Amino acid sequence: MVPYFPKQFSSRAIIIYIISLAIVSVVFMNYMLKPAFIIISIIWVLLFFLLSNRYSKKWLEIDEKTFIRKIFLTALVLRLIWVVFSYFFYLINTGIPFEFGSSDALAYHQTAIWLKEIGWSNAMDYLFTGSYSDAGYPLYLTLLYSIIGPNILVTRILKTIFSSWTCILVYKLAKRNFGEEAGRIAGIFCVLCPNLVIYCGMHLKETEMIFLTMAALERLDNILRQKHVNILNIVVSALLVISLFFFRTVLGAAVIFSFFTSLVFSSTAVMTKSNRMVLIIWAVIAVAVMAGGTIANEVEGYWESRGSNQDLKRSQQVNKGVEWAKYATGTVMAPMIFVLPFPTMVDVDEQYNQQMVNAGNYVRNFMGIFVLIALYSAIFKKKNWRDFSLIGAFVMAYLGIISTSGFANSERFLLPGFPILLMIAAYGITQLNAKNYRFVKIWFLILPVMIMAWAFFKLGSRGLS
Repeated sequence: MVPYFPKQFSSRAIIIYIISLAIVSVVFMNYMLKPAFIIISIIWVLLFFLLSNRYSKKWLEIDEKTFIRKIFLTALVLRLIWVVFSYFFYLINTGIPFEFGSSDALAYHQTAIWLKEIGWSNAMDYLFTGSYSDAGYPLYLTLLYSIIGPNILVTRILKTIFSSWTCILVYKLAKRNFGEEAGRIAGIFCVLCPNLVIYCGMHLKETEMIFLTMAALERLDNILRQKHVNILNIVVSALLVISLFFFRTVLGAAVIFSFFTSLVFSSTAVMTKSNRMVLIIWAVIAVAVMAGGTIANEVEGYWESRGSNQDLKRSQQVNKGVEWAKYATGTVMAPMIFVLPFPTMVDVDEQYNQQMVNAGNYVRNFMGIFVLIALYSAIFKKKNWRDFSLIGAFVMAYLGIISTSGFANSERFLLPGFPILLMIAAYGITQLNAKNYRFVKIWFLILPVMIMAWAFFKLGSRGLS
């Protein structure tokens, strides 16, 4: 068992990234990333891989309370630095303290200001007439602005707290499912994950949404493993799950699906027979209560429209000259969902936000092989996949739905599954041995090829290469 993130992996990851970036920049020199994005991306890659190795070794033997305090404070400091930096970075580059092309973020901000001004009665009518799936974040911002005013920086500072708390939830959930070593590696990965940090500096709902998702999964996992049913825990878990439907319908549906899956498949080592029956009855009643409402209609509507959404998205991309998009069907995208999206290392279509997060996408690509090793170990080697059915079912359900929609390569839509993939990757690292390490070495050769191929397709499909 490998109890930490090895230095040879961190060194190799950095080398592969820098070489890939250099080759792409030279081959497609006319579309090279702006110097600011190159510098930011390299710093993120160095921070993630060097500190993942350092902290996973240094914090291996400290007690749990100290470890939790360290990951929270480290995550908080890192995120606070980024929030302050990005505030002025965006202000200088866009003229406003919002990310590039900030249509959604700016709309959330302006909507919250407007809702605060029109009064709560009118605000509730506006938010909860029709669809609920995007009402949660404007409601949260309106509540917050009613207390602190439309303060952009304070709002993002609160995001750093939610994101840092998420790291603790990841550690606890991974520890229960995969063991202490994997839990600590996963927690550290979450602390240093570039995309999770970068979103703290954006006025989007992803940070809060991921926090609620991880909190719901962590509490549900706790319920499954308790010897006796705790009513308060059930109520808190139910509220967390319900809250997800007000941020993204698919997330709430995926969490419910994962809970039912774990009720059916979890072994007796995880859940007692008496608890299983009580929780199944409770879950059935809860779903029955929701079945006739607006939320259930939204879930059904999203599922029924997933194919048409994907067709429409592909058609729009093809019309814009992105010829490869016509092949991006669910059948093609689903097998790659554990490593998507690929990093954008070329300057095309003013996709500056994608260029900003390319280091985080690279982390996801690099960790893909460890996710596959973890899945192989759980399903075929140790055959203990039933003990991980909650988080396994969630990530399969959520990413599976996204892969059959029009957002299979959308970094924002894939992001909520990232913390779970980091957990699974951490478990895969602890399962490394001489036999499966050969697949890691092969992956190190495949990875730069995929990165360069993606740059070629992004430009070539637009007739720019």
